Amino acid sequence: MYEFIDDEAVLVELDEKRRKLLKFDEIRNVPLPTNLHANLRPYQESGFQWLNYLDEVKWGGILADDMGLGKTVQALTFIQHYKNRHEQCTMMVVCPTTLIYNWENEIKKFTPGITYHIHHGPQRLRISEELAAFDVIITTYGTLRSDVQLLMKIDFDYVILDESQAIKNPQSKVTKAAQLLNTRNRIALSGTPMQNNTFDIYAQMNFLNPGMLGSVDFFRNEFATPIDKFQDEERKEHLKKLIYPFILRRTKEQVAKDLPEKIETVIFCEMDPDQRHIYDAYRNSYRSKILGVIEDQGMERSQLTILQGLMKLRQICDSPAILNEAEKYPNHSVKLHELTREISENISNHKVLVFSQFLGMLGLIKDRLAHLKIPYEYFDGSTSTQDREKAIQNFQNNEECRVFLISLKAGGVGLNLTAADYVYIVDPWWNPAVEQQAIDRTHRIGQTKNIFAYRMICKDTVEEKILELQERKKSLVKDIIADDSGFIKKLTKEDVLYLFS
Repeated sequence: MYEFIDDEAVLVELDEKRRKLLKFDEIRNVPLPTNLHANLRPYQESGFQWLNYLDEVKWGGILADDMGLGKTVQALTFIQHYKNRHEQCTMMVVCPTTLIYNWENEIKKFTPGITYHIHHGPQRLRISEELAAFDVIITTYGTLRSDVQLLMKIDFDYVILDESQAIKNPQSKVTKAAQLLNTRNRIALSGTPMQNNTFDIYAQMNFLNPGMLGSVDFFRNEFATPIDKFQDEERKEHLKKLIYPFILRRTKEQVAKDLPEKIETVIFCEMDPDQRHIYDAYRNSYRSKILGVIEDQGMERSQLTILQGLMKLRQICDSPAILNEAEKYPNHSVKLHELTREISENISNHKVLVFSQFLGMLGLIKDRLAHLKIPYEYFDGSTSTQDREKAIQNFQNNEECRVFLISLKAGGVGLNLTAADYVYIVDPWWNPAVEQQAIDRTHRIGQTKNIFAYRMICKDTVEEKILELQERKKSLVKDIIADDSGFIKKLTKEDVLYLFS
């Protein structure tokens, strides 16, 4: 688009667009799509207006709201509006693997009129015309890298990069693949577009508005080195002026009054083939074992075997490495990968509580955080009162310490951890009351922030099925069953077969 940033005409155009963008609240207000099934909060509605305005001026931008503020629903509102206006659209969303199902669920919930296709996995389509028939193709960064020759054949209206910090390295294959796509315009979504240094923003901006920041070397010499190495304030201001109009960022603190006190979300994780293979083998062996026991001894006497089977499958969802078996398994863990990605990429300066029912899983998370040099605190049921207090004080008062790992049983009662505003339940179970107690460690008197709670669920496993059973048996869950055996007692043979299917 532009060769150099100091070309007079470019600066005039940039300045004109910047003035308009800075006054985008005065831009004509586009009515929300009538076929949108969502009540947008005021800041989400103005995010939609901003995306719409970028569309008018044909420039790309980064929606950089804090994690949890609903970037997906703002993007979907824009997609629905675009489709309504043009009667059709061809768009692609590229996201980390975990977020595929998040996009799918939000499309079904908020914009059911949009047709979509998940382009991922060994069975995926290989013909560009078939793909182009959908309004939205949802794919992953890995698949984009492998299938770039196929995807380049499609003329997109928009390509949307979710968690766009994935392309912050201009030399990486995935960044180069993103640059090759043919699209009318582009949007990036990221709560942390600049994580470590100024250079992080270059590739994302260059994807959105090619040439706007000059060549890689030009940007490094003009901005990245002076700002990061020599803290050159003047250059920093100059860069900010250039990119400011193309980044819309609202923090949780800025929009706090628009938010409910507590927002709960499910993160769907997809196991890799190795983890899936171990899971399937255990499920099949327990399924036939349980069927045999039920045939011989009836439901009443099979409870122990059922519980044991469920426990093993849940441990494999965390990581087969935590199974207490004679045969030791390697650590294949999608949850560990995703949790540490979220902590290192997304939570920026927020504090997070991580709960797991399994000490083995907490051990794996501890090792990974230590490896990444992320300071954390930890306790479980065996931690002494004195050490607990020390850990709590350090987490509450030390800015550096952002993560607190707690075993679900030890962390249920009496703790006051209001410094945190993000909570991850690594292995949700049948009793939401126990999880609510954990979430409420941070959601209590003295808490001034809104809380975001995430439950991590492995797709197509017993975890997802338990979520569905909870929905079906709302009353059962409400009767607060005192323990696991109470939960099993209320299951029918059909329920048990469903859990192990």
